[in-house]
Amino acid sequence: MGSSVVHLGPGLPVVLGLLTLLAAGAGRLSGLEQDRPVVVAALRATVQLAAVSTVLVVVVRSLPLSVGFVLLMVTIAAVTAAGRATGLPVRAPGAARRVTTAAVPVVAGATPVVALVLASGTVPLRGAAVIPVAGILVGGAMTATSLAGRRLREELAGRRGEVEAALALGLVQRDAVLEVARPAAATALVPGLDQTRTVGLVTLPGAFVGVLLGGGSPLEAGAAQLLVLVGLLATQVTAVWTATELVARGRLLTGVPR
Repeated sequence: MGSSVVHLGPGLPVVLGLLTLLAAGAGRLSGLEQDRPVVVAALRATVQLAAVSTVLVVVVRSLPLSVGFVLLMVTIAAVTAAGRATGLPVRAPGAARRVTTAAVPVVAGATPVVALVLASGTVPLRGAAVIPVAGILVGGAMTATSLAGRRLREELAGRRGEVEAALALGLVQRDAVLEVARPAAATALVPGLDQTRTVGLVTLPGAFVGVLLGGGSPLEAGAAQLLVLVGLLATQVTAVWTATELVARGRLLTGVPR
């Protein structure tokens, strides 16, 4: 098998096609109506990974280009998080403001962790190391922001009366919203917490497998995976905290009671 866990042969596209059909079929037959989104996501992933793989051959050789690539990741993460959190399409009015606001928790979550691991020398200051680590952390911050924003939007819609009652009692907007928002926002951390709690017992995540396939020892693989998981926890907690504060202050979501 060599240094790869996947054999790059003619069977790969066939298996990918069958897996896409399986997922799309399940999305249709289950009544979830996710067949088209599944197919679109699979096609986008194929095109994007092919393009990114080609670009990274050049980008990882230059630290400035690597930094630029990370900034592109942050921009796309902010666009995605803004759409998921608010439920509004990119073309809806006010897109620039929504994306800029959604970028705040993404950046606030990922930046301190990336800075710490680089400053400590734990991750070398090279494009080949910076891009994957930053990508994992930015992706984690994006997911946490999306989940928190979406959950808060639903919770505030369902419990709007409680917030308005708190406002009527004299609480300021931030405090009134946080009474409802904090418990709901905390649910966005469940996937990351469960992944960290069960690592090695249920799954061996990508960083662990990647180091092993690259010739590292199991101890080195475990250390790399632990760094990623704990870094993700720090990233996601900070992102959710920031997103919750933005919602409580009426900046990330529209229609928050004042």
